[in-house]
Amino acid sequence: MTTDDKQKYSTPNNQKRVVFCDFDGTITVEETFVAMLKRFAPELSAQLMPEINARRLSLRSGVRQLLESIPSECYGEIVEFSRGKLMRPGLVELLDFLDAQKVDFAIVSGGLRIMVEAVMGDLAHRAIAIYAVDVDASGLHLQVNSEFEGDAELVSKVRVMRLHPASEQVAIGDSLTDFNMALQANSVFARDRLAEYLDEQQKPYTKWDNFFDVLEHLSQKWK
Repeated sequence: MTTDDKQKYSTPNNQKRVVFCDFDGTITVEETFVAMLKRFAPELSAQLMPEINARRLSLRSGVRQLLESIPSECYGEIVEFSRGKLMRPGLVELLDFLDAQKVDFAIVSGGLRIMVEAVMGDLAHRAIAIYAVDVDASGLHLQVNSEFEGDAELVSKVRVMRLHPASEQVAIGDSLTDFNMALQANSVFARDRLAEYLDEQQKPYTKWDNFFDVLEHLSQKWK
């Protein structure tokens, strides 16, 4: 990464707190990215998804195979598929609270940037940055382009966290894609599969259902 990139993405070193939030199944009520893969790559999804969830196949390998099996002519349909997906209640209120506290909010997704931007709409600018997978649709099939690819993930959320050093890093997530981020964070809000994975590792976390739960907990903690 160049010096310009670091200046573009990094949070100032004196930042006390930063919140890193997953998108798919976290900001959205449903697993929109997984649903998209099942719709546009149904047979391969049926084969690979169980392997990914069981951690027998890496996210990097499995998601790349799935995305690059999708014809580029489906790109527009993927964007339309994403529009109008429901977001979990309390997000705007949480963002207002974080703004008042001068705490940065970064979206870190293992899914597609175009889906994040389509769902977030005008709220996208409320995040200091959106880290996600980009795709090239100029060929016959989609080609993955991820600036923060890691050994086992298409988007290494831990690499992203290092760009935003802070005394308290907060992670919000729900699935396997958030596991390494959660292990690294000082404070974790977990639900669904992520909570199960963290239970196995005996990593403490706060259970949550919607962003009002996160807001209530942080407002009490940061009094």
